[in-house]
Amino acid sequence: MFNSRTRVLRAALGFLSIEPREPELRVLHRWLDSWSGVGYVVAGMARQEYDLELRRYNGRGWRAMFSQSGLEHSLTSHAGSAWAPSPWQAVQQAARDALDKLHNREPPTRDWTTSDESPR
Repeated sequence: MFNSRTRVLRAALGFLSIEPREPELRVLHRWLDSWSGVGYVVAGMARQEYDLELRRYNGRGWRAMFSQSGLEHSLTSHAGSAWAPSPWQAVQQAARDALDKLHNREPPTRDWTTSDESPR
C-alpha cells in the first residue's frame, strides 16, 4: 500500500496542521514553513507521482494543486488542492488533501459481466 516515505510525508503533513505550541512542532514549522520546505514537500509528492501547480493571486493568497503526473494538471478525483495565505500552507494542505484522497479511495469494483467466474 504505502511505502515508508509516504507514511513519513503523511505524518509530517498531519503534524503541520496542528497549532505549533510545543517546541517539537515549532521546529517542524521552522523547517517546512519556507520555500525550501515547499521543495521538500514537492519532492515527496513527486515520488508519489504527483505534479504541483502553484499560483499567487496578486498578494491575496496562494492556490496549490497536486495532480497525478502525466494528466496535464487536470482535476481528477485524486487531485489535491488548497487556498492559503502563504505558499507553504497551500502546498502542505494540497499535498495532505491529495494523499488523503489516495489513501481513502475505494478499490475498483470488478465488472462481473466480462468474466466467466462467479463472485464469491
